[in-house]
Amino acid sequence: MQLFNLHTHSNFSDGKTSAEEVVIEAINQGLKVLGFSDHSPVPFENSFAIKNGNVNNYITTIKSLKEKYQDKIDIYCSMEMDFIPGIVKDFKKTKEELGLDYMIGSVHLVGNDIEKLWFIDGSKVETYDEGLNNFYDSDIKKGVKTFFYQYNEMIETEEFDIVGHFDKIKMHNRDRYFHEEDKWYRDLLMETLTLIKEKSLIVEVNTRGIYKKRSSDFYPSTWILPIMKEMNVPVVISSDAHLPSELTLCFKEAEDALRAAGYKETMCFKNGTFSGIGL
Repeated sequence: MQLFNLHTHSNFSDGKTSAEEVVIEAINQGLKVLGFSDHSPVPFENSFAIKNGNVNNYITTIKSLKEKYQDKIDIYCSMEMDFIPGIVKDFKKTKEELGLDYMIGSVHLVGNDIEKLWFIDGSKVETYDEGLNNFYDSDIKKGVKTFFYQYNEMIETEEFDIVGHFDKIKMHNRDRYFHEEDKWYRDLLMETLTLIKEKSLIVEVNTRGIYKKRSSDFYPSTWILPIMKEMNVPVVISSDAHLPSELTLCFKEAEDALRAAGYKETMCFKNGTFSGIGL
């Protein structure tokens, strides 16, 4: 089984335990590489991102843990960058200022107006439905198009390494408003995937939806994996862990799905670079 996880949250953002507790469990599970990727700060009140005044503490803590446990595990410091057009800081500038090792780019809040951001993540289906109704007049095509176009803009304008859960718009949909077989949906997804390929980005196969029972499939869905393999898009398996116990949940299932799609390796980060590790 893959013995690393690059998408991990601690209580610096919306994780549930300290970073050190995560490290200790990672060592107990035999992981060789652990990347922390707490949510980047955003300029408005929220319950999920690192607070602006706590960024330096986050960086210092992860670097301290890296040194403390260097003989047992390789630890890296990243952020899951929330892309909100015109609202968040430049990814490249953030990486350089903070000395981050790598970056994950994701969209959780759809839109470019602080007062009208559609939160498509979280545990509450009602939040998804209310946002769709309030900001998109319940027009699912318009909302989904905005979601994918926001990913497209991030891919085209920002510098980062891993694309986070790029079809997560499906999570709270649950086949109510659209189906993944719908041509308009697949056309939008393929447009984003084509840009990912052009920019040579890594796509994470995120297992969180399955083990949290919020999705019946990975992000991205299993049907997309053979298409990605045909396009030679590199992948990394992540659990998007918010608890130490979640560090490697459903990794075996993800590995099996990737092998079935024709993949023979996943990407791992070590000593400043990404390289392939055999499945």
